[in-house]
Amino acid sequence: MSRRQFESESEFLRRYDPKSFDPLSLTTDLLVFSVSDGETENYRKLPEKKFSLLLVKRSSHPFFGKWCLPGGFVELRESIDEAAVRILKHETNLSDIYMEQLYTFGSPDRDPRMRIASVAYMALVDKDRLNDRLDDRASWFHLKTRESEDRMDVVMDNGEESLSVRLKKTLCHHTVNSYKFEVIENESLAFDHALVIAEGLNRIKNKIQYTDIAFNMMPSSFTLGELQQVFEVILAKKLLDPAFRRMIADTVEKTGEFRTGGGHRPSALYRHKK
Repeated sequence: MSRRQFESESEFLRRYDPKSFDPLSLTTDLLVFSVSDGETENYRKLPEKKFSLLLVKRSSHPFFGKWCLPGGFVELRESIDEAAVRILKHETNLSDIYMEQLYTFGSPDRDPRMRIASVAYMALVDKDRLNDRLDDRASWFHLKTRESEDRMDVVMDNGEESLSVRLKKTLCHHTVNSYKFEVIENESLAFDHALVIAEGLNRIKNKIQYTDIAFNMMPSSFTLGELQQVFEVILAKKLLDPAFRRMIADTVEKTGEFRTGGGHRPSALYRHKK
């Protein structure tokens, strides 16, 4: 039996050389999704809902001048969750919003500087209720998606610039709608953020149908019509009223109040049944 099998853990750690392995850095990227009211010219109709994603324009190399997700490096003395909260505040000036871990992206060539893996987070917020002022480099882009069995097209527009990406998608596990994405066209987004966005869109479209995740993007009270619009703009399809109301019946309750005005009948207000 060798001497090393009898040594203590402290002795092992004292002679351990971390330089025996190639260096690997860790970052976190943040997908901040929101639904908000758009403008309407017909006072009798509800304002059209807009599905948005927060992007930041890069002010340094690599990918100088291109748009990317808010993100940054994880510091040695913080957890990845703590890094995500810190980076969200630093990059966008937003805080205290819902976040969940999405996926880890670790392709060897995803960053031209060095080998960097990134843990992506998905954040959801009601943009109409935000009080924090965005950082000057950050901008909300309205999202429109078009999907087929093997493609996903995403168009993003902030009123001044329009960005678009096209991805090939391959079904991996049909029981959970799990897809593998591959970028076909992308001239606008830095790093592999087109893939991160595709994964986030796929996650939220799945989870909105079996969890209460959508209520993180809703005001404290709302009409069923407004809630249905949120589901429709995220899923990018029209839902039948009876089917939608059956789907959300166990997640909402009446407040006892009504919304009046706007040229239509009073509408009952609901809240999330927590």
